[in-house]
Amino acid sequence: MNPPIKIMIADDIQLLLEDLTELINRQSDMMVVGTASSGKEIEALARTIDHDLILMDIEMETTTAGIKAAERIRDWCQDRKIIYLTAHETKEMILTAVGTGAIDYIVKGTAEEEILYHIRQAYLGQPLMDGKIQELVLQEYMRLRQSEKNLLFFINNISNLTNTERALIAFLLNGLKIKEIARERSVEVVTIKSQINTLLKKFGVSRTKDIVQTIKDLNLAHLFL
Repeated sequence: MNPPIKIMIADDIQLLLEDLTELINRQSDMMVVGTASSGKEIEALARTIDHDLILMDIEMETTTAGIKAAERIRDWCQDRKIIYLTAHETKEMILTAVGTGAIDYIVKGTAEEEILYHIRQAYLGQPLMDGKIQELVLQEYMRLRQSEKNLLFFINNISNLTNTERALIAFLLNGLKIKEIARERSVEVVTIKSQINTLLKKFGVSRTKDIVQTIKDLNLAHLFL
C-alpha cells in the first residue's frame, strides 16, 4: 500500500481549518501533518515538517499573506506543491496567485469530493485547475505574448524613424490634430498628411490612434515626449 499524501493546511478561520483537517484525515490515502493560521506559521512549518503539498488560504493575517508565504516557501524550495484554497475569485488575485508557481487554485465552497480529487491529481503531478481559472491564465498568457510581439515590432520600427516622424508621434501623443500639427511645424496640412501616411505604413496600421494606443499600452511614450 502506498504511503498517504502528507498535507499541511493554512487557514485563519479555525472552523474551516478543523473541518478540512477532519475531512482529509478521514481519507485512507491522506493525512494532515501540520496546520497553521497565518502565513508566517505555514512558512515555519514548511521548513520543519516533511510534507507533499500545502493547502494555502490567501487572506490570513493580511489580504495576501498566503501569496507572500508561497513565494518565500518556493524561494528556498522550488518543488513545493502548493494549492490555493481561497474565497478570492477576482482576476487580479487569481493571476497574482498562480504567478507564484502554485499548481492549482480552488475556490472555497467547492464540493468536498472535488477538493479531494484536486489534491489527488496534484499529488500525481496532474493538477486539474478549474476551467474558468485556466481560461483566465491562458488569456493573460496570450495577452503577454501579443504584447511581447508588439513590443519587438515597435522597437524595430522605432529604430527606423526619422527625427520628423518622432516629432510627429510626440504631437499625436499630446492629442494634436493634423491642422494643429501643421501650424506647430509651420508647414502645409498636405505635408503632414503625407508624413502620417508614411508613418502608418511603417507601423502597419490604418489610423494614428492605433499607433498612439499601442505606444501607451507598451509604456513607450517616454521615448517621444
